[in-house]
Amino acid sequence: MNLSWYDTLAKPDWTPPSWLFSPVWTLLYIMMTVAALLVWRKKGSLRAAAFPLGLFALQLFFNLIWSPLFFGLRNPGAAMVDLVLLWVALLATVIVFWRISLPAGVLLLPYLLWVSFAGVLNFAIWQMNS
Repeated sequence: MNLSWYDTLAKPDWTPPSWLFSPVWTLLYIMMTVAALLVWRKKGSLRAAAFPLGLFALQLFFNLIWSPLFFGLRNPGAAMVDLVLLWVALLATVIVFWRISLPAGVLLLPYLLWVSFAGVLNFAIWQMNS
């Protein structure tokens, strides 16, 4: 990741400090893993859990490509498109997980809130640096 480029960008005053991102993402990934395991366990098999875990994999794909788009390509606009796709896929995942296991759905809510905040921040940075 090219943080020196990120440091040169204009950012809103409400941008969290860089050190906060690692612990937040660590906690969110732990919660995401537990949620997926709860759904898998509740469904009883990988085959039975294929649809909800497929949605989970789709949102995870969009999550994983954000950093290369934003930092690697230095393209906040493309990263913003990715965040919109991530948010939609994540919302669908939350709804499906919630219907299968209430705790699994609840575990994904902080992630949905964080991605929503990240989307607003990404948009602001994109606009401020265009």
